[in-house]
Amino acid sequence: MRKIGFLIPVVVIALVALLSSIFVVDERENALVLRFGQIKQVRTEPGLGFKLPLLDEVVRFEDRILTLETELIEITPADDRRLLVDALVLYRIADVVQFRQAIGVGGQRQAENDLSGIMESQIRAVLGSQGVTSNTILSPERAGLMDQIRENADQRASVLGLSIVDVRLRQTNLPEQNFDATLQRMIAERDREATDERARGQEAAQRIRALADRTYEEILSEARRDARIIEGEADAERNRIFAQSYGRDQEFFEFYRSLTAYEEALKGQNSTMVMSPDSEFFNYLRSDQGSRSVEGEFNASGAPARSANNAPATPAASQPAAPAPEAQEPAADETADEAPAPAAEPAAEQPAADAPTQ
Repeated sequence: MRKIGFLIPVVVIALVALLSSIFVVDERENALVLRFGQIKQVRTEPGLGFKLPLLDEVVRFEDRILTLETELIEITPADDRRLLVDALVLYRIADVVQFRQAIGVGGQRQAENDLSGIMESQIRAVLGSQGVTSNTILSPERAGLMDQIRENADQRASVLGLSIVDVRLRQTNLPEQNFDATLQRMIAERDREATDERARGQEAAQRIRALADRTYEEILSEARRDARIIEGEADAERNRIFAQSYGRDQEFFEFYRSLTAYEEALKGQNSTMVMSPDSEFFNYLRSDQGSRSVEGEFNASGAPARSANNAPATPAASQPAAPAPEAQEPAADETADEAPAPAAEPAAEQPAADAPTQ
């Protein structure tokens, strides 16, 4: 009995010592075995591990990707427009030994504080560098800026045993005290650009109008010149036709021109004219023989001569036909070369015989 009572505590102590010397490493974590603060083992693979009971200590670290949200950071880009920026950082513990030596007993919380300082300094350095404006931060070039921040922060975080996986700028806002001033400045800039555009448009419009006016005047001048040329050629052709007609039959030409004058003068509702009865304008209205028979139709007493059927031949013989050729000298000249002048008696009978035919 005494042996059994002695063995039971020994077995219990042995079981406790055995259980305390075994530890399990999960696939989502890494482990360090410390003895009096010194690193004795590094376990990066999942499975069972052994340590000295009561002497060794197991410290576990996350092997997964961790996230860090930075606080709002006020930056001043190259255009002096202050912005508030915050970032999302994805990181992991790449070297647990260096992480333990750099951070110490602070663990993950201390690592996040140190990493926040690194990220703030790199964000200010990159977004506040020369050539980076607020428009650049809000443009598609934003992705290149985030890659540059990640590379710079990864170099600084490697001292802590950390690896920066990715950096994302989440929001970019204006400070409340600068929002109204920035908005007014943006409005003024847009108004200035609009004024410049309108001025350039008006300048182009004036240039186009001036060119159109000059082209219009040139075309109009050419058209007027061509019209004057055509009118001159038409007048010359008309004069040529008139001259040709006058030379071919002078009597018919004068008759046609008189009819044209009557048509123009008696046109319209008002056909009243005050003229002398002896005016040459009415020669073709007094007789159908025209200007050639004016003197032949009126005798010395002013009475009209009668036809051959109503009057004897003797009075007609007493009025010779010689005056008729004198009234139309050009007609007499035209027929002078064709036949000799007739005798006195036949000439006296000629007006009575020709009267009905005309």
